[in-house]
Amino acid sequence: MPPVAPTTLRPNRTTSTYTALSQTVREAGLLTRAYGYYAWTGAALAVALGGLVTGFVLLGHSWFQLLIAAGLGIVLTQLAFLAHEAAHRQVLASGPANDRLGRALANGAVGISYSWWMTKHSRHHANPNRVGKDPDIENDTVVFTPEGARAQHRLLRPLTRVQGWAFFPLLTLEGLNLHVTSVRSLLQGDRSDRRTRMTELATIALRLGLYVAVVCWALPLGMAAAFLGVQLAVFGVYMGASFAPNHKGMAIIPAESRIDFFSKQVLTSRNIRGGHLMSVLMGGLNHQIEHHLFPSMPRPHLARARELVRAHCARTSTPYVETSLVRSYLIVVRYLNEVGLAARDPFDCPAYHRLRGV
Repeated sequence: MPPVAPTTLRPNRTTSTYTALSQTVREAGLLTRAYGYYAWTGAALAVALGGLVTGFVLLGHSWFQLLIAAGLGIVLTQLAFLAHEAAHRQVLASGPANDRLGRALANGAVGISYSWWMTKHSRHHANPNRVGKDPDIENDTVVFTPEGARAQHRLLRPLTRVQGWAFFPLLTLEGLNLHVTSVRSLLQGDRSDRRTRMTELATIALRLGLYVAVVCWALPLGMAAAFLGVQLAVFGVYMGASFAPNHKGMAIIPAESRIDFFSKQVLTSRNIRGGHLMSVLMGGLNHQIEHHLFPSMPRPHLARARELVRAHCARTSTPYVETSLVRSYLIVVRYLNEVGLAARDPFDCPAYHRLRGV
């Protein structure tokens, strides 16, 4: 797949092909709950978290605590994956039960806002890579469209020009950004859901406050700062590196385009090869095409759904993009750098300065 996102998409495609695929998937039992899988996954993460806490206590004032911090960043990311799956109704039978689980994991364990994530992520799923609709491609420190690069604040333009190379280093700050954005969104939210927001805010504040207090009480100040920094950096990089390969460098849908659900989801998504191990490492996000077509499908069923979707795409001549994890990162870096070139000030052109005699 070329790193530059195509802008020509097939509009007004009928939805009958997706209806047929959906029926096949349902008859194959791929939308049924997978309680055993999630029970084992949850138990394994609980044991891992318990082991890290034990190691933290036993190590005392040792710089080996940074290994505990890195492990904690990994486990918290895995818990965030489970919260993401609960938000999609993949884990338990009822919506309220999934929400309770998602809030417990996101607010209480990870320390990010479940309601903020739900709102943002639902908008993304409804219109992936659609200009003006998908919050994941809105202008921020990193921009994802040439128009966004040209509109970037002047002070950020030097960074935007090399944003592809800077993308993964910037992810070391993403963990901190998720916590800050969660708190800010809860403080600035709508009055209509004030009770939910305040409950989430109190839970997150308690979780973050106790965590920082325990680390600073148990370790010398410098070591405690290093511990928190490593944990946040690993968490941010792991989260970003798991979500970034899914859509970056894929088709960007213009705001005014009309496109059917099936084409919209497939043409803007990319799968990552790697089998069961990759599904564990990426929380099922490696099967991004299937996840977007069937958001409530449990993680262990996505691999089987992949076979059905690939065959369906072949029959309908729909491009189905799948690549390795490393190749996806190269595509993301190259795409972001090419987008960043649009932020170049026209008067930065070497030829311009040459002709001016500068």
